[in-house]
Amino acid sequence: MRNALKFTSVLATAGIALSLAACGSSGSSGSSDPNAPLTVAASPTPHGQILKYVKDHLAEKAGLKLDIKEVTDYVTPNTAVQDGSADANYFQHVPYLEDFNKKHGTAIVSVAPVHLEPLGVYSKKVKSVTEIPDGATIGLPNDATNEGRALKLLADNKLITLKDGAGTAATPADITANPKNLKWKELEAAQLPRSVADLDAAVINGNYALDSGLKPATDAIVLEKAEGNPYANILAVKKGKENDPRVKKLAELLRSAEVKKYIDDTFQGSVIPAF
Repeated sequence: MRNALKFTSVLATAGIALSLAACGSSGSSGSSDPNAPLTVAASPTPHGQILKYVKDHLAEKAGLKLDIKEVTDYVTPNTAVQDGSADANYFQHVPYLEDFNKKHGTAIVSVAPVHLEPLGVYSKKVKSVTEIPDGATIGLPNDATNEGRALKLLADNKLITLKDGAGTAATPADITANPKNLKWKELEAAQLPRSVADLDAAVINGNYALDSGLKPATDAIVLEKAEGNPYANILAVKKGKENDPRVKKLAELLRSAEVKKYIDDTFQGSVIPAF
């Protein structure tokens, strides 16, 4: 993957990866036994929070045992599902998944969309995109699909123009007009909230914004629109496990009226149900 999360990210989560592998070796993962726990690798916020709500309030009544493994990078959840050390993951959108499968030769598929985390532009120096000065340095997530998504958000707000057909894989090389001569700082998505104070602005994924204490609905100077947005976060599994009854049960619970209310009440517009 071009400029994807670096090996240091994988090494930093080695302990989590080993934990997931241990779960797999104990028989809790890689099994379709409806009575075995379902191991789900997830980003802590909001995915882990939503799963914990399901585990604490809905799973027992539905006869589902959940084992939630929180992972802070964008690589380990997919490699864990691919190698069987996790049964499912919940952290990504379909464009990222498709790019990951293509670049890594994995066979992971979407089961169901659950929520949207609007991507936002954040700044400690300006209060609107129109105030971003000439020559400003803007932080971008450096994984392929989220960088393209970030550039589209900037284009939608008239800061840049992208060439026709650039799509979700757009890079700064696809910029055809940059009237403010903006400069780009490409960083791992998880680093952007910590770096925003050193930049003029940064485009930050919703989960990392929330995890760092930012409130997208009020702190972002601009947010993605929900209507027609292809970036809903999904429950995903290795191809062939879509019909695991535990996976189907979890998908049903994640898309329940109770979870919709929980998302609306807890995140107040910073996370939006996608069902």
